Amino acid sequence: MAHGDSGGRPSATSPHELAAAAQQLFLEKGFDETSVEDIASAVGVSRRTFFRYFPTKADVLWVESPSELARLRENLAADDGSAPYEQVLTRSIVAALTYPSEQHQWAYQRAQLVLKVPSVQTHASFRFAEWKDAAAEFAAIRSGSSKTDLFPIAVGHAVLAAMLTAHEYWIGGPGRDLPQALESTFSMLLPGLPTR
Repeated sequence: MAHGDSGGRPSATSPHELAAAAQQLFLEKGFDETSVEDIASAVGVSRRTFFRYFPTKADVLWVESPSELARLRENLAADDGSAPYEQVLTRSIVAALTYPSEQHQWAYQRAQLVLKVPSVQTHASFRFAEWKDAAAEFAAIRSGSSKTDLFPIAVGHAVLAAMLTAHEYWIGGPGRDLPQALESTFSMLLPGLPTR
């Protein structure tokens, strides 16, 4: 048996279970101080099982990112142009980042790690760029411009700033609501559609 292989129940372990266990350990022990062996042991699987799901320990933080981004793009693609672009973009992002009650703690812990741990922030830039690009593409369509024009670029950066602001506010005090914080920050930061 390989080092760190505890036998376990790899067939019954989901990526989300590994991610939840990892995030809890990151918060308790520190991100840099937590090893892949620690995470695998906490869930009762082998290192091999961990690496079957995640290339690195940092990737556990983004276990839901493909699904979140897919929801965002699906909602934006359904836009029929009848509502203001700010409304559509805000509604789509809030829907993509709204979690069932059983995932609330996981999402909260992820926000804590992403916003407060420098070594985690290094890994976050690629994920942030995906959200920025999706927003810029939508803004380009709604404004009839190129994604490289000023307005779509500004929207992409405003979306990223609003998301980070809302998450920082959310984890800053008890009883705060992420969807409400997202709606408020988007209303503050999204630029108006330019007149042609």
